[in-house]
Amino acid sequence: MKDVVRAELLKLLDAWIIVLKNENNEMVPTRTTTGWRVCIDYGKLNSATRKDHFPLPFIDQMLERLAGHSHYCFLDGYLGYNQIPIAPEYQEQTTFTCLFGTFSYRCMPFGLCNAPATFQRCMVSIFSDMVECFIEIFMDDFSVFGSSFDSCLHNLALVLQRCEETNSVLNWEKCHFMVQEGIVLGHQILARGN
Repeated sequence: MKDVVRAELLKLLDAWIIVLKNENNEMVPTRTTTGWRVCIDYGKLNSATRKDHFPLPFIDQMLERLAGHSHYCFLDGYLGYNQIPIAPEYQEQTTFTCLFGTFSYRCMPFGLCNAPATFQRCMVSIFSDMVECFIEIFMDDFSVFGSSFDSCLHNLALVLQRCEETNSVLNWEKCHFMVQEGIVLGHQILARGN
């Protein structure tokens, strides 16, 4: 059993570590850097910020509206919050210092207390004429539905057109199109109910 676990662990490590030659021609295991993620404590800024209490949708009501349709499209917003620009006069408040210098965010970062409310408000505003008719939005997860394949396809076309008009980017790898069931916030959605 230990050998099987060890073999699986080595497979995982192979995906994250490559072996490179150093200046002395020695083989050195090296972890590849695929990108940087910044984690900033905005505790002081958040404590001085007036709180925005824009509500998230009630999950039970959202699931009721989703259940019972023949076809669904589940869309995922790419880097959610990072698509919301910060007004230039407020960018200074997000300033941070690191090894490479001092920087400020031009788009909304994670960690700000009003980020979820601001993002949900933006999404509801963008899709205001569609929400609860043929799309449900919970943060960066969009669920498009229709009573038939053709109606779902038509609704999807309207949503994608709106995304294009507002420069909203989707993560295509996480999107599912024209399916008859799916998982929304941990709940299975089916044509016969959830």
